[in-house]
Amino acid sequence: MLAEIRGLNEECGVFGIWGHEKAAELTYYGLHALQHRGQEGAGVVTSDGHELKLHKGQGLVNDVFKRFDFQKLSGHAAIGHVRYATQGERTIDNVQPLLFRSQTGGMALAHNGNIMNAYELRGELEAAGSILQTSSDTEVLAHLLKRNGKMDVISGLKDALSKLIGAYAFVLLMENSMHIALDPRGLRPLSIGRLGESYVVASETSAFDIIGAKFEREVLPGELITITDSGIESTRFAMQEKRALCAMEYVYFSRPDSNLNHVNVHASRKRMGIELAKEAPVEADVVTGVPDSSISAAIGYAEQSGIPYEIGLIKNRYIGRTFIQPSQELREQGVKMKLSPVRGIVEGKRVIMIDDSIVRGTTCRRIVRMLKEAGAKEVHVRIASPAITNPCYYGIDMSTKEELIAANYSLDEICELIGADSLAYLSSEGLETAIVSDDTIDQGVCMACMTGIYPVTEQGQLEVTYTKC
Repeated sequence: MLAEIRGLNEECGVFGIWGHEKAAELTYYGLHALQHRGQEGAGVVTSDGHELKLHKGQGLVNDVFKRFDFQKLSGHAAIGHVRYATQGERTIDNVQPLLFRSQTGGMALAHNGNIMNAYELRGELEAAGSILQTSSDTEVLAHLLKRNGKMDVISGLKDALSKLIGAYAFVLLMENSMHIALDPRGLRPLSIGRLGESYVVASETSAFDIIGAKFEREVLPGELITITDSGIESTRFAMQEKRALCAMEYVYFSRPDSNLNHVNVHASRKRMGIELAKEAPVEADVVTGVPDSSISAAIGYAEQSGIPYEIGLIKNRYIGRTFIQPSQELREQGVKMKLSPVRGIVEGKRVIMIDDSIVRGTTCRRIVRMLKEAGAKEVHVRIASPAITNPCYYGIDMSTKEELIAANYSLDEICELIGADSLAYLSSEGLETAIVSDDTIDQGVCMACMTGIYPVTEQGQLEVTYTKC
């Protein structure tokens, strides 16, 4: 029996800005550009140099800040967060940024990723007397830092970060400083930009574009950046390991107008389609992509194969990304309302349907059925990524093999289950070729969910991942 209708769930998106009088408003716009990374909650914390102020809530960015008076978030610095829960319950307490106050000053944290040893660290902290207020793994860093209260902030952060195992991009705001950290493998995306004299940080560069900021550089794996009124300083809390940026950021999660580790997402997806057409050609009349993340790959497949690209599926723009909806009932309704086939394009045609991935299979089956009900003579499914056969422990919500269709069925069985006339996946070599485009840049990627080779284990052992093409 196929799994319930759920797609891939992203971990979160973070944004920060230092040195701008409209910090809160710009963070609000930045979060809009990252809304696709989480729709369960959003929040902003600002600093005016004396006090940290917070506003957060459950739902979309627009809902959380509807009729909100931004004068209540005055300050020259701010951090923001959009959330999809991969660790912790779906409650307002777990919506980030998390704000902590103490006699020595306040601290706000926004986090993208997953701390694999959070349970063990929570146990150690509680045994030492800490009382944690949330079930989020993000709170662990705050307690580790405060436990090092006699150290200066930088030393305390280095010590705290060195205890974490997993994938993480942190943005931390204090009254007079902002601190940015990326895990030693760089599994999560994080970039630095400039807006005039202001510094900006975001999970994706598309957030820079929306506020008119200019990309400066990637945050390096194992790097700790500190921003104050005196400027920006960089140090290390860990040695930089071989880069292992999550391949699914390119395949599915990130916006096509974002650049990740010097690679444009749209361009990499188009190359995935080109490689897929080379590896898995089929005779057909039209190529169509499942909106939105598969459109680029479909264009690449059509270009390489010489088969015309057509808009065979229309997305209802008033329905959000159903995989991120906070309840199963909404996800079920969303799948029914989200897509419509274009009968005039697919009727009587042999259709190549390009999708970015198959996780549980039910959504793909429904789309194939819709196309055939609209009169498609044949539907050939081509997936612009390798089969997902292994759980992800780094912040994507697919934690067991039981829920992954490709881990439990053969290629022919999956083809039959989804009702396609043929099915093929892009190879891992083809995916890496599409992503890794420049030998001068460390562009290694993590494909653990597809290959079973994990760059970071639960014991913290670092393993060799992929070499550049």
